[in-house]
Amino acid sequence: MQRQNKNELSSCKQTKYQNSRTFIFSQQAAGNFSHEQGELFSRSREYRESNNMNPHCGIQQINSLAKNKTPFLFIIDYTKENIIIEELATISSEEILFDVNGQSNFYTEKEASTEAPIFTKKPIDFKAFEQGFSYVLANLKQGNSYLTNYTCETPISTNLSLKDIFRKSEAKYKLLYKNLFVVFSPETFIKITDGKIFSFPMKGTIDASIPEAEKIILNDLKETAEHATITDLIRNDLSKVATNINVDRYRYIDKINTNHGELLQISSQISGELPMGYQANLGDIIFSLLPAGSITGAPKQKTIEIIKEAETYKRGFYTGVFGLFDGKSVDCGVMIRFIENKNGKLVFKSGGGITVNSKAHDEYDEMIKKVYLPFH
Repeated sequence: MQRQNKNELSSCKQTKYQNSRTFIFSQQAAGNFSHEQGELFSRSREYRESNNMNPHCGIQQINSLAKNKTPFLFIIDYTKENIIIEELATISSEEILFDVNGQSNFYTEKEASTEAPIFTKKPIDFKAFEQGFSYVLANLKQGNSYLTNYTCETPISTNLSLKDIFRKSEAKYKLLYKNLFVVFSPETFIKITDGKIFSFPMKGTIDASIPEAEKIILNDLKETAEHATITDLIRNDLSKVATNINVDRYRYIDKINTNHGELLQISSQISGELPMGYQANLGDIIFSLLPAGSITGAPKQKTIEIIKEAETYKRGFYTGVFGLFDGKSVDCGVMIRFIENKNGKLVFKSGGGITVNSKAHDEYDEMIKKVYLPFH
């Protein structure tokens, strides 16, 4: 784990909004974004400083805030190239809404639409899906990966705004960022409390309405192998920053309500012990674990290369992470279940884990099932 150089933070130049404590660090500025996302770095508000933006400085900013026990929100994209850090005391609910396991900056009774939800999806053609799937499967058969998370974009339409979706959603981790994207994720990335770090990888999904659904998914060989692989990967990741790694719970079931019915998802709980004074290196800890193993695969680095070739779009903040440091503890979710506003059109990003035993039609169906709104 990297150690913080005391002079590094002072030498970092940040994009910091006037009259705010918002810090944005980016390797490629707006280059990876759609027109609207690019505005994330060029809103009308003036910047105090705006050159030599470096994500490494984001790590040092997290280290500094955590060491000083200053509560903050952090948002990190999939490639770790774009980081947003906002001190909780200064977050504007006009631009950012969040709810992290009940810690939130909004009131549910305000501004929620009373319209009956309309939600339609237009999945990509199966042949287009199969092209990327086949590339992934070929690499799996060659032994280049044991598990690869393959994702796609699905155009959607709805009569609800992103703010409506945020307010109505039932999820552990909810985030609305500047009408650019909304997240309603069921998956925890890490929690840190009392010197212990916990991770909760989620792998395996089934429609709860299927007869004996719980028995089917728990006994499915493909799903079992996939979950075992990701659990082992997360154990290895946590061992980079913690000791006494343990699998506390293995393959337990979470129930998730959607606008199309209930889903069952399989998770595990893994824990470890952090060294004394870890707060001064919290940024290094988080970044050493990214991107999350559950949305990449194993072995991680080679699988990331496979994903880059197989997928036909940029994930952006999808499958990144966001969370809170409350001055003492950390609670952070993986940004799955993700709707993005791309030039006024909405896309839902979703996918799943592919193994050598995966079938294209089954994975295509799972990708579509994950396109939902988490409320009735």
